[in-house]
Amino acid sequence: MIHSDGFRSLDRQECLRLLAEVPVGRVVYTRQALPAVLPVNFTLDTDSSVALCTSAASDLVRAVDGVVVAFEADDFDAGNRSGWSVVVTGRAAVVTDPAEHERLLRTGPRSWMPMRDGVFVRIEAEMVKGRELTGLPGPG
Repeated sequence: MIHSDGFRSLDRQECLRLLAEVPVGRVVYTRQALPAVLPVNFTLDTDSSVALCTSAASDLVRAVDGVVVAFEADDFDAGNRSGWSVVVTGRAAVVTDPAEHERLLRTGPRSWMPMRDGVFVRIEAEMVKGRELTGLPGPG
């Protein structure tokens, strides 16, 4: 449905399809009692969870393991005044199962930063919400 503000709500399947098309999103979490946002490359895993790879010693791993976080990705076309945004909310956890870690080494995201102690973090897609800006006429 398109609302009078030019936005259309996206269902879960549309959201997941769009997430699979972009390589970068943002993890939203709490660091030292303050909101924090970190851009990361990611993949959408087979169970619809968001998977990312980072250093085992990173502040992100310590801050998000076992807690609920948000993950947001989007794509916009400024010229056409259109785009979409999807937010996934769910519990984040470091992947500790050796078989799962090996599988993600083959199929999961590759960190853009070189690292020797990489770990995978999975964000469960417990809540998935999205909206699309369908393109509005320019001013005047």
